[in-house]
Amino acid sequence: MLNVDTHVLLYAVTGALRPREARLLGADRWGISAIVFWEIAKLAQLGRIAVDLDDPEVVRVLARVHVWPLTREIACASTHLDVRADPADELIAATSVVHKVPLVTRDRVLLKSKMVPIAR
Repeated sequence: MLNVDTHVLLYAVTGALRPREARLLGADRWGISAIVFWEIAKLAQLGRIAVDLDDPEVVRVLARVHVWPLTREIACASTHLDVRADPADELIAATSVVHKVPLVTRDRVLLKSKMVPIAR
């Protein structure tokens, strides 16, 4: 299983994956942190993306994705990362640490982490 960050999930939904990301995502099951739903809703609210979480096609795609809830362990792990990022990104990264699943991300800060398992 892979942990997919918000932007990579959006690239997957819109068909804008890089070849490496498409290969990774095509070879394994996907999961997301629950905070990804909030990030998508906020980006849409701010007019930065045109994705509607209530759109039937989006609902259909997301129904196939495993969702990890935010837990006490993830919240605590997010405060012990070796990088500092946007709080939602820290929770996404901590989800990978706690569940020991590789993270698929383009985030330059998270890619520098020695603690977060990164999908290669």
